[in-house]
Amino acid sequence: MNQTRIEKDSMGEMTVPANAYWGAQTQRAVENFPISGYRFSRPFIKAMGLIKRAAANVNRDLGRLDPNIAVLIVRAADEVVDGKLDDHFVLDIYQTGSGTSTNMNANEVISNRAIELAGGKIGSRDPVHPNDHVNFGQSSNDVIPAAIHIAAAMAISESLAPALDRLNDALSIKARAFDDIVKIGRTHLQDATPIRLGQAFSGFAAQAEMGAMRAAKAVRALRELPIGGTAVGTGINTHPEFGQRMAAALTEATHLEFIEARNHFEAQAAKDGVCEASGQLRAIAVGLSKIANDIRLLAGGPRCGIGEIRIPATQPGSSIMPGKVNPVMCEMLIQVCAQVMGNDTAVMLGCRESFFELNVGMPLIAHNVLESIRLLSAAVDVFTRRCVEGIEADRKRCEELVEQSLAMCTSLAPLIGYDPAAALAKEAYAAGKTVRQLALEKIKAGAMKLTPAQLDEALNPRAMTEPSDAILPVSA
Repeated sequence: MNQTRIEKDSMGEMTVPANAYWGAQTQRAVENFPISGYRFSRPFIKAMGLIKRAAANVNRDLGRLDPNIAVLIVRAADEVVDGKLDDHFVLDIYQTGSGTSTNMNANEVISNRAIELAGGKIGSRDPVHPNDHVNFGQSSNDVIPAAIHIAAAMAISESLAPALDRLNDALSIKARAFDDIVKIGRTHLQDATPIRLGQAFSGFAAQAEMGAMRAAKAVRALRELPIGGTAVGTGINTHPEFGQRMAAALTEATHLEFIEARNHFEAQAAKDGVCEASGQLRAIAVGLSKIANDIRLLAGGPRCGIGEIRIPATQPGSSIMPGKVNPVMCEMLIQVCAQVMGNDTAVMLGCRESFFELNVGMPLIAHNVLESIRLLSAAVDVFTRRCVEGIEADRKRCEELVEQSLAMCTSLAPLIGYDPAAALAKEAYAAGKTVRQLALEKIKAGAMKLTPAQLDEALNPRAMTEPSDAILPVSA
């Protein structure tokens, strides 16, 4: 038999499960918003616990909260931070746009758990009241956006940035290992002048490195906290020093640099900072898509594609074609990146829901930006370990494709002229010969005023991958 209890809020009585730490306001939201089944994630709940714990300590230090009550709130908030009470954060993402229901969910859970720790009766609001004590000096309107900033900054710093650093390291190792392998370059998906495989991988590594830099920029965009502005940014019902002290306490707790918002009216009325951070995540996703796409194309085959590299075989690729192996890690990462780009659109639209003194798209913003960080962190880590670290080069295939490329005639243009070089490329293609083969034939026939030695020097693939100041005159 299910046991229940009766709790009250300003609208009257509500029936709440007896073993639940949440109260009447949370229960109303449970019944009002049975929408998606999506819940606020662990990083967000942890951020809420950090805020409530810091607020209890700050209010105690400011002489605004009984030290005995503060101790109880801190003990209960610690359990929220540690994830011990996650099952009691039961609200759907799609709810009131300010996130008031989730703020009250945190207030009620911490209040009731604190009451239990004090030996009192859950639901009695004695000795710890969810509004008067846990939420003292705060409003949903400054708590929820502060939690978004804290949760996102922590998740980026602890998960995404390190994952991108590891990817950069793995790609840099490959770049050094492949530096002596010359392959054909490609522009517009067509043959271009040679490039070293190591150079191509150095480009991938640089994208990963810049991704980590963009992650740091995202954290920087989140450093200003709205906490202390309460309802509309004026700081009504809180101490003038509350915001500054909260930022200092949260900096100490997270080891990230948070500061009080320079303008609380901007910080609560708009969500430009988190919009910027989400945009950085989108840029990271774009870069990762390029890396994953190039790697799967370079590994295409194994016999009838480009095949310049080999990627690890991780699982069978077909239910009907025996022996087929697909670039599943690349495909996984590309799908994640597509989702992140979509999430960024949702974040942008949520940030646009700012009217007068409040944004009313904050749960949507929180869910999507934190989901982007979670997905990118996991996908980059798996892609690094199960794909990049095991990549091998096919030196022979690279050399064959370079020799077959018609773009080899590019280095002949300074020697024989652009138009003759273009004509040579077209003739070689029509005849099914390499540029080198046809050029040697023309040299032997006296139709090209170069020596075989000059031709070999001009068609040296390695030399084509290195800058040179030597511009030779066009032959008369």
